[in-house]
Amino acid sequence: MIAMGGKAVYGASVGILMLEARFPRIPGDMGNALTWPFPVMYKVVRGASPDLVVRNRAEGTLQTLIDAARELVADGADGITTNCGFLSLFQAELAQAARVPVAASSLMQVAMVNATLPPGKRAGVLTISGSTLTQDHLDKAGVPRSTPFGTTEGLREFTRAILDNEPTMDVDAARADNVEAAQALAVKHPEMGAIVLECTNMIPYAADIRAATGLPTYSMAGFVQWFQSGLTPARYPDP
Repeated sequence: MIAMGGKAVYGASVGILMLEARFPRIPGDMGNALTWPFPVMYKVVRGASPDLVVRNRAEGTLQTLIDAARELVADGADGITTNCGFLSLFQAELAQAARVPVAASSLMQVAMVNATLPPGKRAGVLTISGSTLTQDHLDKAGVPRSTPFGTTEGLREFTRAILDNEPTMDVDAARADNVEAAQALAVKHPEMGAIVLECTNMIPYAADIRAATGLPTYSMAGFVQWFQSGLTPARYPDP
């Protein structure tokens, strides 16, 4: 056997672009390495705060994101993802610059989930900031224009703690916000057959949302695991 080189880091095929933040990253959050059943590589994008990216269209951050993605690829990543659904804005630019597969946003799952549902059913989206999620974000992720949306914005804890970059967060209150918003969305749109969580910080609450609404709930965790399974397919024993 001849081993081939060419990388600085091996065994971590997924590179994750991280917003620069200080809020708690509990297990399940993309920024908590315990979330992943495989190794990943992280790169913090300096200056890309949650407020800037979510509330202000990530203004002025594209080149910094591209540089960070290229660094991850140079270090050994075979594919790039991000920890914010609002970075769907830069899906095309990141893929072109990085020259590897890119999965910038959980929103990219919506069309795929729709394809799995029975006739008359469609996926809805739960977002951290309904007031700043624009049609541009949705179009660049391939989200159908008729998609129902709900948000945790305006509730007690979750949106405020994340977007204001608070150093503490009441996890139970954040969980309650996510469940309440998902239930309201499901009641308003009985035609929904599934929920896609836009925000990667909602991953820890996906099971609670599923239990409360009875709807299949898709998060960035499952999307990244699917993404990684193509970058590093499992090898099975010979029969």
